[in-house]
Amino acid sequence: MRFPFKQLFRDLSGRSDQVFVDLISGQIEATLEGASLVRELVTSGDASFTARSRELMREIEHQGDNQRALLVAELSRALITPIDREDLFRLSRAIDDVLDNLRDFFREWDLYGVESKGTFGPLLEAVIEGMTELRGAVSVLVTRPSAVPQGALASKKAGGKIRRLYQLETARLFERELSMDVLKRRELLRRLDVVGLRLGEAADYLADASVKRSH
Repeated sequence: MRFPFKQLFRDLSGRSDQVFVDLISGQIEATLEGASLVRELVTSGDASFTARSRELMREIEHQGDNQRALLVAELSRALITPIDREDLFRLSRAIDDVLDNLRDFFREWDLYGVESKGTFGPLLEAVIEGMTELRGAVSVLVTRPSAVPQGALASKKAGGKIRRLYQLETARLFERELSMDVLKRRELLRRLDVVGLRLGEAADYLADASVKRSH
C-alpha cells in the first residue's frame, strides 16, 4: 500500500504536473532531433551521411516512443493531471504522429534516392519552428498557463506555413514534365504536408486544454 500513498502525495503536492510536462517535453525534444536530422540530410547532399544516420533515426524514434509509453503509464496511475487527461493523451499522440511521419519521410527520401536541391529544406525549417514554439508553450503549462495559448497559436501558424510551402512547391513541381522524379517529389512533399497537419493538431489540443484549465 506504500505506492498509492506516495502517488497521492505527489499528485496533491503538484509534483505530478511537472512529471507530465517533462514527459511531453521529452517527446518534443525527440521530434526536434528527428526534424533536425532530416533537414541536415536533405541539405547536405552527402550519401554516406544517410547511411550513418539510419541507426540514429531509429534511436530517435525509440526515444520518442519511450517517452510516450512512460506518459501513458503515468496517466493510468495519476489522480490529477495538469490538463484534461484525454487532451494530454491526444497531444502526446499528435506529437508521436509528427515524429512517425518524419521517420517515414526519411525512409522514403532514402529509398527514392531524390536529391533535395532546396525543395524540402524550407518545409523542414517550418517544422522545427513549430515544434520549438510547441516546446515553449508546454514548458510554461504549470508555471505560466496564461502564456500557453499564445505559444500554441504560434505553433499552429507554423503548421499553416508548412501547408502553404507544400502548395507552392507542388505547383512548381506540376509545371515540369511528368517523370518518375516528379512523382517521387510529390510523395515526399505530401509526407511533409501531413507532418504540418499533425503539428497543427498538437497545437489545437494544447490550446483547447489550456482553455479548459482556465475555467
